[in-house]
Amino acid sequence: MDQYNLSIVIVAVCILVGVSEARPTGGDSPHRPDMNDSVEEVQRRASLNGFLRDAETGESLLGANVMLMDTDRGGTTNHSGYFVINNIPADTYTVRFSYLGYASEFVEITLEEGESKRLDISLTPSDFMMDELVVVSEREREERQNIGTASVSTEMITSMPAVLQADVFRSVQTLPGVKAASDFSSGLYIRGGGPDQTLILLDRTTVYNPSHFFGFFSTFNPDAIKDVRLYKGAYPARYGGRLGSVLDVYNKDGNRHQTSGSLSLGMLSSRAMIEGPYPGGSYMLAVRRSTIEPILAALRGSVDNVPNAFYFFDINAKINYDNWDNNRLSIAAYSGTDKVQFPFGDDSEFNLFYGNRTVSLDWTHLLSRRTFTNITLTGSEYFNDPFFEFGGTEFERRNRIYDVSLKADIEWLPSQNYELLAGFWGGRLTFQLEDSFDGEVTMDENIGSDYGSLYVQNIWRPGSRWKINAGLRANYFSSGDYLRLDPRLSAEYRLGSDTRLQAAYGRYHQFLTLLSNEAISAFDIWLLTDNGVSPAYGDQYVLGVKNTSFSGYNLEFELYYRTMRDLFEFDPFLGDAAGLNYAEMFRFGEGYATGFEVFLEKTRGRLYGFIGYTWGITRRKFENFNQGRFYPPKYDRIHDINVVSNYRISDRWTASAVFNYATGQAFTEPLGRTALSSNPFDGSVVDAIVVGRVNASRLPAYHRLDIGFTRKSSFFGLADSEWQFQVINLYSRRNVWFYMYDFDENPVEREKAQMLPVIPAVGYTVNF
Repeated sequence: MDQYNLSIVIVAVCILVGVSEARPTGGDSPHRPDMNDSVEEVQRRASLNGFLRDAETGESLLGANVMLMDTDRGGTTNHSGYFVINNIPADTYTVRFSYLGYASEFVEITLEEGESKRLDISLTPSDFMMDELVVVSEREREERQNIGTASVSTEMITSMPAVLQADVFRSVQTLPGVKAASDFSSGLYIRGGGPDQTLILLDRTTVYNPSHFFGFFSTFNPDAIKDVRLYKGAYPARYGGRLGSVLDVYNKDGNRHQTSGSLSLGMLSSRAMIEGPYPGGSYMLAVRRSTIEPILAALRGSVDNVPNAFYFFDINAKINYDNWDNNRLSIAAYSGTDKVQFPFGDDSEFNLFYGNRTVSLDWTHLLSRRTFTNITLTGSEYFNDPFFEFGGTEFERRNRIYDVSLKADIEWLPSQNYELLAGFWGGRLTFQLEDSFDGEVTMDENIGSDYGSLYVQNIWRPGSRWKINAGLRANYFSSGDYLRLDPRLSAEYRLGSDTRLQAAYGRYHQFLTLLSNEAISAFDIWLLTDNGVSPAYGDQYVLGVKNTSFSGYNLEFELYYRTMRDLFEFDPFLGDAAGLNYAEMFRFGEGYATGFEVFLEKTRGRLYGFIGYTWGITRRKFENFNQGRFYPPKYDRIHDINVVSNYRISDRWTASAVFNYATGQAFTEPLGRTALSSNPFDGSVVDAIVVGRVNASRLPAYHRLDIGFTRKSSFFGLADSEWQFQVINLYSRRNVWFYMYDFDENPVEREKAQMLPVIPAVGYTVNF
């Protein structure tokens, strides 16, 4: 039996053992009754369930904690803010409801035998206190410190100094294991994987190219975002379709109590958001549009290479109806578009038009106090239509991805010791790619594929120290008739009250790939598997240690190793693809990545923030390339350090700073030039460029310091407001983006293409 089949067997055994332990006769341990308790005694026990929401807005709170004081019983809310605690002996209890950044709520309840008590609670956001100790319960800390996961708060996103405006992806890039390709790329390179190896979900809907402004920042409007969860690796069976990681983003539901909103003015773009209640539910609408056009118009004529036209916009909308006790219905939509007309040379220009549109219809139903169901119908479109003109010769491309799917999930919580999740995700994926050169079609590919996946995931706590998460996912892709199985298994052992030892393994498959341009993400192309183009797959292994021994500090360490096999991409040396079969256009390869991450977080006092360090290497290998040897991709970084800090100066003023250091990116260095005679009759010559090994050289190390100050104020006494003052790249480190070579000079001249200089920025936000 090989290792892969053995993994499937181990996962299946864990699931079956967990199910057998979940029977009522087994009870709960340590939260459960004695193993000798009779069925009647267990059935007489009570349960507590309900929803947790924000008292000011009515937003559901994800990952909030519920604890019965002076006992070891508790629960955590799911993605809809629902919790359940089963098998509680009849008695009187004080229940504590807590969530980071909110004042804890204490409620005294009395439970009768066999009672199922519904208790919906609203928590009030707490004002920051200078010497406040942020209290995090054991169960809440456990959820925040699951192996390979990270939670990004909206406060972190908005308070962190950012290039011209706050951004979700830029905030995520400061976490250990997450790297940025450059100052001009918002792509997520996580644990050695490219941007296409991260599944990005917005309200459970896939987003295929979430970037704006040449990839400068992401499409996620921070005003509209409620929650961001990142699974950096070894993610559980409920997710699938990518080799590396998952970024799960949820929009705000809308204020259920009163109409409110915000207006933000910035140098690059401006934003507006409104939310409020209506009979039976709530709504949220957020818009964002570029406002840099007047600056570009002023520069045009005096500065070269200024776009002739440029704009982008985002629209996020969500409406909820939850005027039922056990049902909730929501509709969410997003639309974002970029358009650029950019001249270069006397008679050349390129036009870019690309964007995303998504829509989702979500129904949540509480089937019983122990069973929670969710059904989502999703639609997603990615479009990319670049147009180039070089001296009267035109090149045009049309790239489309259409994705329509249906998801269904069920959560069953029969005891405090056991949770079973199962579901499916199926749909239709259509890929279109058409290239035209000088009016003649050179490529026309249209591939449609049905896909489907089934998963089962078992979270089992066999004792006070152990937690086991075992899952199995089956994936089917009709284009090529591929059926693949992905076993997942993670385990956690509590060495003491403050230390957790963790381990995880998973296999992952990916049925599509992204041809990503390192300079401008608008040129990205998505491609699908098909006959002769097998899906990529890989295994991930993760070990972790999490410690909270020191009050107000969290320390995390993770070691990872992952493989990537059957990687597929267009062959860059193919030349003319006309007349070739789809499978003949690709080259195939493999890769691996390994490293370790250290994360130290301070959560108390005036000064708080974190330090993250990553040591990592990633390698790729393709047939008939680089003599068949492994080489580092451009985003390989050996050392990566991020320091993020916030300091509460007073009730009105807050200071923040972000420092980044990273090993310089790999590049292939030209070694020389040789003049070769191409035609002995006319004496014409051709220059042959001699290069070194692929990406064997390194650019200078990257480092940058950004600082910011925030001042809370009042807008003429009518509304709260906030000023943001920021300086990006404080000491004006001119990091190198890439080198440019002039081969007409002898010796060859090399010039630096540099990244951002020092940039001051001012923003103003009004909250009403």
